[in-house]
Amino acid sequence: MTGSILFEAIVFLAGAIICVSIAKRLGLSSVIGYLLAGVLIGPYVLGFIGQEGQDILHFGEFGVVVMLFLIGLEIEPKNFWNMRKTILGMGGIQVGGTMLLSYILFAALGFDWKVALVISMAVALSSTAIALQTIKEKGLMNTTFGTSSFSILLFQDIIVIFMLGFIPLLANSEHKTSTENHSEHANLLENLPVGLQTLAIILSVVLIIVAGRYLIVPMLRKVAKTGVRELLIAAALLIVFGISFLMEYVGISPALGAFLGGVVLSNSEFKHELESTLEPFKNLLLGLFFMAVGASINFIVIAKSPLTIGGILLAIIVLKAVVLFITGHIFKLKLDQKLLLTFSLAQIGEFAFVLLSFAFGLNILEQEQMDMMLVITALSMSITPIISMINERLILPKIGTKESIKRPMDHIAKSQKIILVGFGHFGSTIGRFLRSHGVEATILDHDSNRVDFLRKMGFEVYYGDATRLDLLESAGIAEAKIIICATNKLSVSKAISKIVKEKYPHVEFMIRTKNRYDAYELLNLGHQNIYRESLETSLTLAKDVLSKMGFRKYTLTRQVQNFIKYDEDSLRRLASEPKREDDYIFKAKKELEQQEKFLNEDFKRGVVDYDNHWDSEHIRKALENPNTKK
Repeated sequence: MTGSILFEAIVFLAGAIICVSIAKRLGLSSVIGYLLAGVLIGPYVLGFIGQEGQDILHFGEFGVVVMLFLIGLEIEPKNFWNMRKTILGMGGIQVGGTMLLSYILFAALGFDWKVALVISMAVALSSTAIALQTIKEKGLMNTTFGTSSFSILLFQDIIVIFMLGFIPLLANSEHKTSTENHSEHANLLENLPVGLQTLAIILSVVLIIVAGRYLIVPMLRKVAKTGVRELLIAAALLIVFGISFLMEYVGISPALGAFLGGVVLSNSEFKHELESTLEPFKNLLLGLFFMAVGASINFIVIAKSPLTIGGILLAIIVLKAVVLFITGHIFKLKLDQKLLLTFSLAQIGEFAFVLLSFAFGLNILEQEQMDMMLVITALSMSITPIISMINERLILPKIGTKESIKRPMDHIAKSQKIILVGFGHFGSTIGRFLRSHGVEATILDHDSNRVDFLRKMGFEVYYGDATRLDLLESAGIAEAKIIICATNKLSVSKAISKIVKEKYPHVEFMIRTKNRYDAYELLNLGHQNIYRESLETSLTLAKDVLSKMGFRKYTLTRQVQNFIKYDEDSLRRLASEPKREDDYIFKAKKELEQQEKFLNEDFKRGVVDYDNHWDSEHIRKALENPNTKK
């Protein structure tokens, strides 16, 4: 039974639910809960999961791939280029400094220089999964610490490519043949000269860029036109799987390839739809990854030499922390931000598993060295959330600064404070008027043909079903002030208001309606900002008719405003009345009579000689005849 996939799934899910719930109840990161669950269900505690934990770990690494794809979606290409100095500067100092100190440490411990060099490469890498998950949970992505961490992690993901290309050069020639024979992960670059390897990498990047623009986006448009939600989910997964496979095939980090694919698609109309579609998969796979890390901690290896492993683990964390603190100091981060950076990235990352396994396959590392480093890697990842918690609760409060000090982020596209749902003739008029006054809105529309057309017209419109909370969240509903429902479907407006009001009550609604009866429904749901599409237009027409009949324009404009005021008051009084009943008809008739009476009285009070103000006809006559009485 214990070998059953269903049984393992039950164990993983139950462990995650129990341990993560406990962790969150104690105010800890969800990562700690997942790691604890992995330790408990692993082969060395309860034994529900055996040695297959390593296979699960490799599967869970796909969560990192999806996460980097989603991060790429948030970064526009031009902004990514603007980040280059931060990426190369902070990332280069961190990786170079850590490799140097680590190499000295392991050389001093008596390791062969080749072994020391490989281990120093692995130690230089931090955990993208743990760091970014923690940063996102705490809402620190927009801080200097958040942007600095992201730059360093991105550089590490890039440098992994060169590390994987360099390690085979360290292999002994007598072992090369044997490793080539049993390699299960052969890639295109292995047997190519260095020049052709570089060309293959460049062509892969170019292929992703071209495919993103001329293949993926048109494919998504075709899928969107079907209206089948499941197809869009399949298409999103196909994109990530396809890019990852291509990158892995040519020997490049799949995570880096996924990130690049995300950047390419960041300007497409499907940005928010892809985000909301892939988010659940990312969270599930990352949880599985963290649990697999916990399950992979070999307590037998620890029991054999606890002092050695403990000493090396402590030394690695200290030297990484020192390098990170110096890096933060060079780039003039505030003390609290430097401490957050130091404690968050002081672990060894998930790509260390890949490097160490690769080096072991090339017989650079011995079995004992391999087991020891895998344990140290897993332990460093496991204790990082605990170290970060100690920093937040014990150290940061004493230095008198707060972690929430923020600055505008230069490189990640920000969601707007206004979300506009529906960009037909009505909605586009709203959007154009707002934009003409320097106010931008995040625009969503569910009609793929319309989105495609408006994109060609130069409007930044995103495809998606706004009745889905996950889509609204990816569009920035949490930070938004106003949501405009410009759709002509009352059911859509009601669905949006229902899901948003429950979780984000601070967001103000402004809703388009067709008629009085739709307005009644919305008023009874508690909405105040309701706009009937026929009201203003019909009054404008009526005003122009009366103007041509000789009425003054100023007077008519004032009367239109009065009419709207009286009609809105009447609307609210009648909203709660049952429709199609005698009582409603009687009251509605009385309201109409009252409105006409008030308007007639207003008109009579206002029609005097001086009620001309900005009337163009009066001004023209006055200019023609200076003797006209003013």
